[in-house]
Amino acid sequence: MTVVRVPPVLRNEAGGAKEVVASGATVREVMENLSEQLPALGERVYDAGELRPFVNVYVDGEDVRTRAGLDTPVTTSSTVILLPAMAGGLLASPAGRRSRAAEPPSAATCRP
Repeated sequence: MTVVRVPPVLRNEAGGAKEVVASGATVREVMENLSEQLPALGERVYDAGELRPFVNVYVDGEDVRTRAGLDTPVTTSSTVILLPAMAGGLLASPAGRRSRAAEPPSAATCRP
């Protein structure tokens, strides 16, 4: 069984669990098994055999999109991390000017 880490934003769909175990030899098989065990979580992250666009999946710290996607192999010692994409960017002020308020402090201080 592979450990799947569930971020706080998805824990309601996982019954409050921080981690769940799922079986499979690939990320696709793990996602299928996870969807069977926890349908609400499966619906949020996986649909019709594909990851939802806003979900990033990491196997042992590496984004599966840089590897073999859903065909990325997993082992019983692998850790799969589900990580929904976070929105962000520039905010428009009432006067129509853009603000860097949505950027982390480190990003704002690195700009010329």
